[in-house]
Amino acid sequence: MIALFGPTGVGKTGVAIELAAGLRALGESPVAVSADALQVYRGLETLTGAAAPAQRALLEHRLLSFLPVDATFSAGQYANLAHAEIDRLLAEGRLPIVVGGTGLYLRAALTELSLRPPPAAGIRERWLAELASRGPEALHAILRRRAPWAAAEVAPTDRHRLVRYLELMDAGELEPPPERSQLWTDETRHPTLLVGLVMEREALYARIDARVDRMVAAGAEAEVRAARAAGASDTARRALGFDELLTGDIEAMKRRTRNYARRQLTWMRKLAGAHVIDRTGRDDREVAAAVLDLWRRG
Repeated sequence: MIALFGPTGVGKTGVAIELAAGLRALGESPVAVSADALQVYRGLETLTGAAAPAQRALLEHRLLSFLPVDATFSAGQYANLAHAEIDRLLAEGRLPIVVGGTGLYLRAALTELSLRPPPAAGIRERWLAELASRGPEALHAILRRRAPWAAAEVAPTDRHRLVRYLELMDAGELEPPPERSQLWTDETRHPTLLVGLVMEREALYARIDARVDRMVAAGAEAEVRAARAAGASDTARRALGFDELLTGDIEAMKRRTRNYARRQLTWMRKLAGAHVIDRTGRDDREVAAAVLDLWRRG
């Protein structure tokens, strides 16, 4: 099977569609399996950059837009669904193309990770209330005092990870996680060609800015307001630009997206066995041809 990873805006969906066309010419039956933490939500397709209906007509996609926005979701839940989809496709003689930009979800789809359990009822709410009343710096100080190794891994401004680490601490689960080594292994559940797409940084940032402008023009702000009115869950609200669009701060959305792209590139540098393709100045068809050549050579 094939897995495509890369920063937001690099054009993974377009490459996957062209790759699928090449695979069909070789007699294969490809299906895309999304490995994105936010594209699972129905009603946030514009904001999350999920494959549009016209694109899905060219390549079938699984694990897209199947959850209501008020539902919570975790990497562990995703792993179970992704493994079932991939195993079913392979049993049917089809070829999965795992496509995503969420590093943990990519690894969860491809490997067997020992993922942390969800928090007990009430723990997350308590720390969210502490966050609201005392601010992230105070919570980071608590984490630094009680688990210095964890505090060293999370920025004081990273509210989501702060709350997650603190709730794990309350549950007695905050130890150096076993998935730390698993994340970077080259072992996979099935033989997989792992391809990382990159682009010259300024060109990537220009694509990201243009992508944000297209999202806004396509109604992403109305989408976000509708999601908030529908009771969007804490996990759904993590979508890039959700909070920024509620305040109309498009430039902040662009900055946050560029920062996220840098983190995705950091993930890619750690992925064992990844074939990195620089797509600067290359269209989707050229990049897909390079991926197809790697796949045919085994």
